[in-house]
Amino acid sequence: MEFTPENLIEQLNVLKETATAELTSTATTTDLEAWRVTYLGRGEGLLPKAIKILPLIPHEDRKATGGFANKVKTLLESKYSQQSMVIQNESSIKNNRQDSIDISLPGRPVRKGRLHPTTQIIREVCSAFESMGFQTLEGPEVEWELFNFGLLNIPKDHPARDMWNTIWIDRMTDNLDDRGGMLLRTHTSPMQARTMLKVQPPIRVVVPGRCYRYEATDATHEWHFFQIEGLVVDEGITFSDLKGTLYEFARQIFGSKRKVRFRCDYFPFVEPGVEMAIDCFACDGRGCRICKHTGWIEIMGAGMVHPKVLEMVGYDPNRYTGFAFGLGAERIAMLKYGIDDIRFFYDNDLRFLKQF
Repeated sequence: MEFTPENLIEQLNVLKETATAELTSTATTTDLEAWRVTYLGRGEGLLPKAIKILPLIPHEDRKATGGFANKVKTLLESKYSQQSMVIQNESSIKNNRQDSIDISLPGRPVRKGRLHPTTQIIREVCSAFESMGFQTLEGPEVEWELFNFGLLNIPKDHPARDMWNTIWIDRMTDNLDDRGGMLLRTHTSPMQARTMLKVQPPIRVVVPGRCYRYEATDATHEWHFFQIEGLVVDEGITFSDLKGTLYEFARQIFGSKRKVRFRCDYFPFVEPGVEMAIDCFACDGRGCRICKHTGWIEIMGAGMVHPKVLEMVGYDPNRYTGFAFGLGAERIAMLKYGIDDIRFFYDNDLRFLKQF
């Protein structure tokens, strides 16, 4: 494009329209640089060439023409800067897209959740008993006083009630149906009575569930915990059946070489009552810190179902006998995995939970 002194404003206007149209079509930094050199480049740029003609314009028209030339220069420089930003942003977005997806890389693995260690041990314990013909049941966590105490041979004035620190919801004692007050169950044993009231022997059930007691929390006590209750009722059930069943359970959970010890203990709803212990798996019975240097670790309480319990649910104690047992799920997990504080199960610390 050649410029002449005559009608230079019209020539600058054509230059502006042409340059603006070409600028909008630039898509790369190379195109943009070529446009800058063509229109704004010193010496050979079209706009500098046009400005060099200003001295040849008559004096009376020179001021207006020069002002218009400056406006064209300012406009083109501004549009150049804007287009440069647009091209840079598009290039950045394109590079980010290319960097974020590499189809040659293997897919990122999906992180899987896992069961809580208490849930794992409950399933393991229930599975062990199911292999011996037991059925798994669940019961209500909010329970009536009648089922939690009365039908388990623990009347209102019985000192055995002091063994449980009960969380009461409603302590009414004048219920028309004599169910007594309402409470958060202190053990899963109420399902003994509920099950026997509904079905006739033979009965072989285990009942896992959460229990609640109003007591201080420390390394071995929690105000809420999981317990697994077991009940067997049939004709001809003896203490030998109890020992054989629990011995097989200990072997399945703690290993085939485990030894078992039974010692007398008291529970209101069984007679006789026993505590069951296994030889310490940490020291093989020689004595250590875990077993308090006795060589044995208590894992549950058990016994033959009390005849009064059978009578209260309508069973003939001369015909039917049975045994019951109860164990703490967290305690079994603590013994099996060497955990020394029950509070770890409820702190929600992933560093602890991820180990299982």
